[in-house]
Amino acid sequence: MFGKLINILRENPKKIVFPEGTDNRILEASSRLLASNFLTPVLIGNEKEVYDAAANSGFNINGITVIDPENYDRLDEMVELFCELRKSKGVTPDEARQMLKKSNYFGTMLVKMGEADALLGGATYSTADTVRPALQLIKTKPGKSIVSSCFILVRERATGNNEVIAMADCAININPNEDEIAEIAIEAINCAKTFGIDPKVAFLSYSTLGSGKGDTVEKMRNACRKAQAKAPDIPMEGEIQFDAAVAPRVARSKCPESDVGGHANTFIFPDINAGNIGYKIAQRFGGFDAYGPILLGLNAPINDLSRGCNAAEVYSMAIVTAALA
Repeated sequence: MFGKLINILRENPKKIVFPEGTDNRILEASSRLLASNFLTPVLIGNEKEVYDAAANSGFNINGITVIDPENYDRLDEMVELFCELRKSKGVTPDEARQMLKKSNYFGTMLVKMGEADALLGGATYSTADTVRPALQLIKTKPGKSIVSSCFILVRERATGNNEVIAMADCAININPNEDEIAEIAIEAINCAKTFGIDPKVAFLSYSTLGSGKGDTVEKMRNACRKAQAKAPDIPMEGEIQFDAAVAPRVARSKCPESDVGGHANTFIFPDINAGNIGYKIAQRFGGFDAYGPILLGLNAPINDLSRGCNAAEVYSMAIVTAALA
């Protein structure tokens, strides 16, 4: 999977901004990216502090771009744009300058102003502190009402061809309604395609095509129909149980006429409980590597790291994030 993404980026290299420029994991991943020719890291922080942190840990970042919020030559322009973007909240220039001292806001504005193509944060910031500036400044795509998330899960096969699946929404929306689930599904389909998945979409439930009753069953059934209306060429099924979605033998019994049953590779969950538990079961018991959460629905790629991440995960998520640009 990553070979394909790197080839895409070689043809059209991107810049990615890291708000936590002195973090050792960010520095190690940035050193590795700097040696490549497909992705340019931009670190936020005091230049001396960034270079000292890299030197103390033995990472070579010579020639890397470091931007200091306290000494940025386009700060006045950034403040003006920030106030325009937040005018509905009555943000003053002084308030904007204070907010822009925070690297998560400053980094998001660099993306907004075209100084970088994407942002990857969260090594020390919470998910909320990464998502909030993105919602306020980058905003959602035209026609989109929510930001959602998708995990890409990859498992090695003995044949050498990796198994790649997508799961959404596992991290952002607590209890989305049927319209929101339909929107999540469309965004997840587009994300899945980026990673080489030919989407076959399962709207998961404890019921398969009417075998059970309940509000969430109706929610998933209606969400599937609404998503199908938006993307009629994509195979979708819902509501459907997980075993019927992935096991051909079960599908032959529960939904024999389904094009998706037994072959699903893009899974849409009814709420965050099911989604978060589901992807972690796949990761821990199924032997999948999980990449995400990949934020969907924004005007530019902004992604969140786990605060427990390592440098290898930062490197991988940087490639994932940039490829979405």
